[in-house]
Amino acid sequence: MVDASGLVLGRAASLIAKRLLNGESIVVVNAEKSVVTGSRAQVVAHYTAARARGSVRSGPHFPRYADRIFRRTVRGMLPHLKTRGRVAYRRLVVHIGTPPQLSGVATVTLEAAKARPTLRPPVTLGEVTKLLGARA
Repeated sequence: MVDASGLVLGRAASLIAKRLLNGESIVVVNAEKSVVTGSRAQVVAHYTAARARGSVRSGPHFPRYADRIFRRTVRGMLPHLKTRGRVAYRRLVVHIGTPPQLSGVATVTLEAAKARPTLRPPVTLGEVTKLLGARA
């Protein structure tokens, strides 16, 4: 079980994708507390453009909620169109917050994906989802 609080989204996703391909099953909690690097304006522009791209009928369908954005980021680092990547992707479970049934389980943090301290406060995935129109 991985706690995503304070982890850089892309770095954490790449480490998790590698572990999934090695056969591990991973549960990620606190996905909304992961950090997206870059200036606030650049991050917001990137995610709103990704959300607006395509059409409602034919896609691409970009997610709005933090757990689904985290899952899609990991999917981008897996060969999800091949059998081995699809099987690995099914072993990933992502949660917003910590569910009550997992509250007593020990969590692991990925040291290589920790966000470095910066002068301006980092943009969390939870803030991005609020700007995309997520209700929770």
